[in-house]
Amino acid sequence: MTTRDRDYQLMMSALADVARRRDSELENAEQAYQSSAAQAAGELARAEGDAAAADRWAGAAAAQVLDVDREAGRLWDQLRRAPGMRVRALGEVPDPAAVEALPRVALEQSPGSTAMAPVPRQSARTLLERAAGRIDLTVRPPARRSLPRWMLPLLPLLGALAAALTGLVAAGLVTVGSSTMPGGAVIRGLGWLAFLVAPSAGVPIGALIAHRRLRARLDIGGIGLTLLGGMIAATLLSVTFASTR
Repeated sequence: MTTRDRDYQLMMSALADVARRRDSELENAEQAYQSSAAQAAGELARAEGDAAAADRWAGAAAAQVLDVDREAGRLWDQLRRAPGMRVRALGEVPDPAAVEALPRVALEQSPGSTAMAPVPRQSARTLLERAAGRIDLTVRPPARRSLPRWMLPLLPLLGALAAALTGLVAAGLVTVGSSTMPGGAVIRGLGWLAFLVAPSAGVPIGALIAHRRLRARLDIGGIGLTLLGGMIAATLLSVTFASTR
């Protein structure tokens, strides 16, 4: 084999090696391209899914804002119609307070967010329901229930005790006013006036106890029982006072 033939074989071997390396590099490049294309397609699909979820979340948030504004306006109008509320002093519905951190909070609460969630706060719906309950208590106070039965026998005793205390105060005023001290006639007149109101002195006390302690109302029957005890005690006290004079 001549030198030319050996050179030719060497050149052909080198050419075949270069061709193999070229084919290998092309195959690697094709695989890298396919992998990158699949990864890019996956990232694009995830991005489109996140964008669609963000759009749905933004739409729901906008609808919730409109609903909250509508409910706040309705509650404000209901508050303006509350008894004792001056419409001009109340004015129109106030604008929401400016919160600069709202976009950051909204992003932290958005779907797919990996940021740390903020401290849980009460929702606007919960606050509006609480305000509605308070306004309902102001506009339409709940009806008081009747007195419990165990309270009825105590009403005459309450009326008698209040009448007795008022009668003792009245007797003391009359006794003091009967002296020769200045203004005795006025003190004596206050004493006789206290004698007149003594039988009904237990009615406001019974009504206050029923309202504050028992969450009930003092009806006509309860008032009658209280007055009965008061009149009996006032009569006995008046007779006793008159017999001693």
